[in-house]
Amino acid sequence: MKRREQREHIFKLLFRSEFNEPEQMDEQIEMYMEDIPMLEEKDRSYIVDKYKKVAGCLTVIDGKLDELSQGWKVRRMGKVELSILRLAAYEICYDAEVPVGVAINEAVELAKLYGGEDAPSFINGILGKLAREQEKMA
Repeated sequence: MKRREQREHIFKLLFRSEFNEPEQMDEQIEMYMEDIPMLEEKDRSYIVDKYKKVAGCLTVIDGKLDELSQGWKVRRMGKVELSILRLAAYEICYDAEVPVGVAINEAVELAKLYGGEDAPSFINGILGKLAREQEKMA
């Protein structure tokens, strides 16, 4: 499975977590994984591990997104856009294996597939600000 596919599954788990209590997510993950045909263990491990890493940082990530998204606090964002932003923000801030440009591009592609009409530009704008902020801190 390619990274793009893995990322899409992580996004879908993050989206699913918006509609379930945290204590329900282990069961939700299992049910979700059962529906992926021919899932190899290495892919399953990567998806679950990265989902849990992102989920563990949501308070910090949401704080950063609140600061950067003028007039659009996370509580007002669409669940699709928020899930995409959370994943990409995690990759930009915490995952050294993913180049910043790749994280932004992949988020924009997910937004084109799953988000509203304005989602790609909205996501690109916020992630661009986050990338510049991270660059200043480096």
